[in-house]
Amino acid sequence: MIHPTAIIDPTARIGEGTRIGPYAVIGAGVVIGADCEIANHVTIAGPTTIGDRNVFFPYGSIGQRTQDLKYAGEPTYLEIGHDNSFREFCTLNRGTAPGSKTTIGSHGNFLAYSHIAHDCTVGDHVIFSNNGTLAGHVIVEDHAVIGGLAGVHQFCRIGRHAITGGCTKIVQDVPPFMIADGNPAEVRGINQVGLERRGFDPESIRSLREAYRILYRENLNTRQALERIRETLPANAEITALLDFIEASKRGIVR
Repeated sequence: MIHPTAIIDPTARIGEGTRIGPYAVIGAGVVIGADCEIANHVTIAGPTTIGDRNVFFPYGSIGQRTQDLKYAGEPTYLEIGHDNSFREFCTLNRGTAPGSKTTIGSHGNFLAYSHIAHDCTVGDHVIFSNNGTLAGHVIVEDHAVIGGLAGVHQFCRIGRHAITGGCTKIVQDVPPFMIADGNPAEVRGINQVGLERRGFDPESIRSLREAYRILYRENLNTRQALERIRETLPANAEITALLDFIEASKRGIVR
């Protein structure tokens, strides 16, 4: 299950059924769960903890030290959930401050050259298209889609079930359920196709479409738009999530 040319640090822990290919390097402090696939020439540095059934395609660089110039060598961490696919040349960095960590959830699909920088938090069921790139301290919520060649500025958030277009520049938060596209990004509408595919009921989609119209088409500022949404729309789970996300924004939302 481990190719003879692979280099495995004696302190690394490898789960049952995990396969490690030629010339892979597994460093000190790495914990890999069961039934993972580590392809040829993958490097995994520690401290990094990886769950079960993850697949790493060739030439990935996983758990390397942060690129933040403030880093002074303290122990920092990377944690990865279960059932993810990391295609060729993905790069995932550990945190910066002592004890900090970068966290990636489960069931994600990260295409070639995806980059997740230090201290990011990435949820479950996400998709990163080729060259999807996160700066430090970015939060990507569940079921979000990052378009190819899209770049997300540090400390931004991408809401759940949101999607960013290819080559999009994100410098503020993208509200959940929305489509953001452009350079700089603008919100173009709700992610209706994605919501339908994931089984959202028609009434919830209609409410989100109306919330989008109030936020982006009525020439209201954000505070006024939130008040109008509360006055006119039912407080279902989706509308509540949208309002909570916007009210928690520190960088403002993409308009």
